[in-house]
Amino acid sequence: MMNTLAKTKQIINNFNIKANKRYGQNFLIDDNILESIVEVSEITSKDLIIEIGPGLGNLTEYILNKAAYALLVEIDSKMIKVLTDRFKEYDNYTLLNEDILKVSIDEMINKIEKQKNIKFEKVKIVANLPYYITTPIIFKLLQYENSISDITVMVQKEVALRMVAQNNSKDYGILTLMIEYFCDANIKLDVSPNSFIPPPNITSSIILLKKNKKYKVNNEKLLFELIHKAFAQRRKKMINSLEANKFNNMSKKEIEELFFKCGIDFNTRAEQLDINQYISIVNNI
Repeated sequence: MMNTLAKTKQIINNFNIKANKRYGQNFLIDDNILESIVEVSEITSKDLIIEIGPGLGNLTEYILNKAAYALLVEIDSKMIKVLTDRFKEYDNYTLLNEDILKVSIDEMINKIEKQKNIKFEKVKIVANLPYYITTPIIFKLLQYENSISDITVMVQKEVALRMVAQNNSKDYGILTLMIEYFCDANIKLDVSPNSFIPPPNITSSIILLKKNKKYKVNNEKLLFELIHKAFAQRRKKMINSLEANKFNNMSKKEIEELFFKCGIDFNTRAEQLDINQYISIVNNI
């Protein structure tokens, strides 16, 4: 049986494929890493798996052999030809030539369940994410808190470190707090550039995000506004950043009163507060 590296070289040759820098393409060719991704994501025969940017289909092959069904969302029309040819013997997937940021995931899940007359036990994201739009994709996926249970993705190591950072550190920011609010996050393993062709100039990490709404807040929308405006000028004192960015249209005096009520020092900067303190600010408005 041909290994993934040999298959990749054959596909690249047959279809005259070049990795497209515009789409941040690096093809994962390490079978051990591919197996690890499937293992971490705990794919079962009752799951719908959504893969973002399947590319040549190296991870897809592992997914289709494990999952009940897969939704493959690929922006590059050249890859659509490759995937259609490679998986012509499979009937357990839908292939979309779309930008994931423009797709309604809930609509697609409902459509597939209706067409196939099946109710999936879980919907999981399993993907080697394009590095240039990792953060917007993660923010989008977090919104689907009811439909998506787990997110297993490969990202730049520095992004993974931001996802699990502690407050009072340089990696801590908007992404950290959004992940903390919605998920339990664990970096599972690092992936060397040698696991790809062409090799990227960075180390990657596989991170597992398990949805777990463990925090209660009176106004979720206001919480997200607070987090974004607090970090809009992270070098400033948080009170000044919130005033400058017109948080909830509050005056500096009102923000100071709010901080006093929450027992937060007026000199505090955005990265010094944890998620509970951000929630406390919103709940005291």
